[in-house]
Amino acid sequence: MLDNRLFKRHLESDEHIIFIVHRHWISGLKHLALPTLALLVLCAILLTVPERVVATTVLILLGITFVWLLRNFFDYFLDAWVITNTGVIDVAWHGWFHRESARILYSDIQGVSYEIKGIIPTIFQTGTISVEKVSTGSAISMTFVKRPRKIEQIILENMEKYIHKNNLRDATTLQNLLVNVLSKEVQKQQSKK
Repeated sequence: MLDNRLFKRHLESDEHIIFIVHRHWISGLKHLALPTLALLVLCAILLTVPERVVATTVLILLGITFVWLLRNFFDYFLDAWVITNTGVIDVAWHGWFHRESARILYSDIQGVSYEIKGIIPTIFQTGTISVEKVSTGSAISMTFVKRPRKIEQIILENMEKYIHKNNLRDATTLQNLLVNVLSKEVQKQQSKK
């Protein structure tokens, strides 16, 4: 639910979120380990040293370290892929004032692939998922994703639905166009008689 609210700003008016892909939580721990350790050390210092000057300094350092921890958490959590009913949005959060997003519509996807390489990724079922764009041949990738095969299937299933829906809409438009042309031709033939 929180995911949906955080990533809604990247959606178009007719889009809705199907699935949000984050890196494995172990990757998040790697980003949070050092700031968490620093927070624990500073809390221990604060509890053991009662002098006011040291406590004030440690409280300031605690505030700075907490901001560092939040920044690392957001860097992990807000780097995600948002799979929607129309495509895949690659959202990247590089800091408090630097965000990027790239959108690949299902009609522009040439291929989806995944790779699980190594013992640890096989044990944790993590790997790299990639989506290749038709027009440029470039690919977007996300590493250390849990169950990349499942993500690949979700993207391919939604891509198939999207293309099928567009094909039906195109077929209906073509059918209406042919009916109009045919009815005009019939009217011309009848008016000639």
